[in-house]
Amino acid sequence: MERGKSTELLNFFYCANKMVAVLIDPDNRNFGQLEALVNLCNRKAIDLFMVGGSILSEGVIEETITFIKLRSKIPVIIFPGSSQQICNKADGIFLLSLISGRNADLLIGKHVESSFKLKASELEVMPTGYILIDGGKPTTASYISFTQPLPNNKPMLAAATALAGEQLGLKLIYLDAGSGAEIPVSVALIQGVRKHISLPIIVGGGLRTKKDIQNAFDAGANMVVLGNILENNPEILDELI
Repeated sequence: MERGKSTELLNFFYCANKMVAVLIDPDNRNFGQLEALVNLCNRKAIDLFMVGGSILSEGVIEETITFIKLRSKIPVIIFPGSSQQICNKADGIFLLSLISGRNADLLIGKHVESSFKLKASELEVMPTGYILIDGGKPTTASYISFTQPLPNNKPMLAAATALAGEQLGLKLIYLDAGSGAEIPVSVALIQGVRKHISLPIIVGGGLRTKKDIQNAFDAGANMVVLGNILENNPEILDELI
């Protein structure tokens, strides 16, 4: 993939269906495990790597991205947990706006802090409406953001939130039940969002089985994200994909 094309990754989302991303949180992985996972992802032709977390430093994220890029041609997208997690070693960044919450800092404040740094970078910036969904247990994202997730059984609330994001000009919608979620985003909720928006939908959190993944795709997800389940057992990717 060539760098510097401002819409290459975003076009990928609009042209492809049933994509799989693997989320790497450097806080929870050593490089021996990471190398094994990257090699497995290469064999399984995973579509994207996502790198990021809620408490990572800039140096850690750059080291991790560099490690992956030396071993794989799969695109790497930053999934930022703070305005400081910007690294030119990656191919792109999800510019997350937490539209499920009412924390102004995560709707626009942090974006102001990082705007000039992002403009000066070579990263493809993808404005993304980030919607936290209740996965049955408190998550780091909800704790750090001081927001409550949307109920998993309220598809119209999620649909209205996603539609507002589309009307504001966001390019992607990310429905996330959170790392280690006990239950994934419900089929009814994904279907409700899909019915009312035309944007690509990313679904993550609590996806543990092949059936969970297929249900998300059948309900209208364009991409699923696998993370926590692979940390201690990367070989399960063979069963899931």
